[in-house]
Amino acid sequence: MNLDLNGKNALVTGGSDGIGKAAADRLAGAGANVIICARRTDHLRNAAEQISNGKTSKILPITCDVTKPEDIKNAVSEAIRLFGSVDILVNNAGRSSAGHFQEITDDLWQEDLDLKLMGAIRFSRLVAPYMKEQGWGRIINITTPGGKAPGPASVPTSVSRAAGIALTKEMSLDYAKDGILINTICVGLIKSAQHERTWLSENKKQTTLDEWYAKNGSNIPIGRFGEAEEVADLIVFLASDRASYITGTAINVDGGSSAVT
Repeated sequence: MNLDLNGKNALVTGGSDGIGKAAADRLAGAGANVIICARRTDHLRNAAEQISNGKTSKILPITCDVTKPEDIKNAVSEAIRLFGSVDILVNNAGRSSAGHFQEITDDLWQEDLDLKLMGAIRFSRLVAPYMKEQGWGRIINITTPGGKAPGPASVPTSVSRAAGIALTKEMSLDYAKDGILINTICVGLIKSAQHERTWLSENKKQTTLDEWYAKNGSNIPIGRFGEAEEVADLIVFLASDRASYITGTAINVDGGSSAVT
């Protein structure tokens, strides 16, 4: 299947690790120029170098804390200055934060909403006018199935992700007539640096990382954790003209673990 993105410019938040890095790599492989945003400058630059290897697309790092509106404004302004447009936006920045309702303070609620919901809102609000002007755009929000069917002790993440799913649907209706397609990918257990940190803290290397993934992935219907590249492949498809009749959807990529579609 031809997923040609030559001439397109993408911006990926949380682009230095995991799904974001894999998405940037796959988008660049399909021909898009890519800006990756994250907080840690050195780590971000290293990721950009790794993604650039063997590709003709431009991969540029921009340091950005998505909880800070001024950082977001600067990132979008720099993207427009460097590339002239942002055709594809992947709102990926986030991390798991889950606990019992009674344990979550106002500060934790606000921190999670700023990171996962307001970050996506602010980036989308700034790039949408450029997409509207050219009559073409793609916004892909990364959420989780927990936003559709929350489990116990799943706040604040389940609530912020539910808001992200609702945001996706609302925006898709507002912008469909402008040629801007907006979807969300609801990811389940995907291998990531965050899971590696959990492995280190829980196991003190008494098991290998592969053994830890195998044990903790055994209850997933498909029998394993997902790979970041498996999410990235769907991102590239949704960003391409092959997905020209898909908007407002919330697609699970979770190995069949969610109780809802």
